Amino acid sequence: MNARLLKLTLFLLLALPMLATAQQVRVLSEGVDFSGKIGTSQRKTVLLHNESSQPKTYLLRNIKGSIGSSQKMRICLGDQCFDPKKDLAKVVLKLAPGEIYTDLYLEFEMGIAETLGSFDLVFVNSESLREFFVVEAKYAVTPSPSADFSHKDIKLGDIYPNPSNRFAQLDYTVVNPKAKAKITVTSFIGNPIAEYELDPTRNSLVIQVGDFQPGVYFYTLFVDNKNVVTKKLQVKK
Repeated sequence: MNARLLKLTLFLLLALPMLATAQQVRVLSEGVDFSGKIGTSQRKTVLLHNESSQPKTYLLRNIKGSIGSSQKMRICLGDQCFDPKKDLAKVVLKLAPGEIYTDLYLEFEMGIAETLGSFDLVFVNSESLREFFVVEAKYAVTPSPSADFSHKDIKLGDIYPNPSNRFAQLDYTVVNPKAKAKITVTSFIGNPIAEYELDPTRNSLVIQVGDFQPGVYFYTLFVDNKNVVTKKLQVKK
């Protein structure tokens, strides 16, 4: 037996116990898929099966992959939900022998930006780190359908052109001249960029975006200082 074959044999002998213990709990949900529009949220059930004849306790060890900066994910055990960024150690699963566990849920908020990605939740046995299982998840956030927005005091169209590189225009109609309406523009991370009062005697607002840095911005309609609707503006060079 040459050296390479001997190393391979030793590796397989060492790996077999780990592979055997890794299958004590099986994830019956074949990949958790979150697909939806900006601003929506979804809740998915993750089914687990303890295939052993022993009770098992698993801890959430870590999260591999990435979740977008504007997306949020929570892990729920029955009615109790946890933010894994803050409560990683609190996510504890207890499975009876042979149990099919149905109380594990993932809640995912799509956020305010179009994006896609994936992440894995790695659970390990509290008594043996070699015994583990992985919940695989992916997400795809798509833009909301373009549509004019109607409020009792004002009607607002979508900004155009979008993307824009010099000027962007908003068409609107003030139904109630006594209402005070304004548009605020913020950066992707929420920093204020500009603010514009909507003149009730006019029907459009032109925003000069040539001085903006390329990227994603958000414009928000406020009526009488109340946030009414937020939409996305993309600036390019």
